[in-house]
Amino acid sequence: MKKTIDVCLSPDLVHLYDFDGKVAVVVDVLRATSCMTTALAHGVEGIVPVETLEECEQLGKEGYLTAAERNGEKLEGFNFGNSPFSYMDETLKRKSIAVTTTNGTRAIHLAKVRADEVVIGSFLNLKAVSNYVQNIDKDVIVVCAGWKGRVNLEDSMFAGALVAELQSTYSLELDASKIALSLYEAGKHDKLAFLSDCNHIKRLQKLNIQKDIEFCLEENVYNVVPILEGNRLILG
Repeated sequence: MKKTIDVCLSPDLVHLYDFDGKVAVVVDVLRATSCMTTALAHGVEGIVPVETLEECEQLGKEGYLTAAERNGEKLEGFNFGNSPFSYMDETLKRKSIAVTTTNGTRAIHLAKVRADEVVIGSFLNLKAVSNYVQNIDKDVIVVCAGWKGRVNLEDSMFAGALVAELQSTYSLELDASKIALSLYEAGKHDKLAFLSDCNHIKRLQKLNIQKDIEFCLEENVYNVVPILEGNRLILG
């Protein structure tokens, strides 16, 4: 019997899915999971995703570097925001970072308490994630971080990209995986143009971070797979 892949288009829908025995691939393309992938690819030892600013601040007092973003912007008093370029720094090797973001860290925590395993996905490590999940004998649910509980286009499109990678060996469960696949097939040849009118890209463009957007839409830049071990993301 084929393993299955399904897509949860919003964290607010996770209660509708049976995660028992399955691997959750959490994605927040713009930009949390892209940052996490980049950080670990550049030698960061571990990342602790937390939901609240208070938790992040407390870990900062315990010696962690801290990263905090709300509504796309870096918050005062923290070391980093939510740009992948911030983590391309040789001085961060073997360091640990506590991270809280508007959507991505919430999605990770919702998946953590339900799934058998949590993996971090982005376009930057699409093929690596595909290879990883194919090597473990578990069904897959892609959890899209969305935007404050709402469905967004870029995370849904990544889900479709992963479905495209896995569809020959996985059975597509329900319609969400087919919707996501259709989105990816429609826009895969020019993701930036396809997504140019989506809400979050327009929101981020107002912050003058076009290079972040373009980078986060590149495929297979890194051959790494962040996995959640306890409370820390490490390389799988």
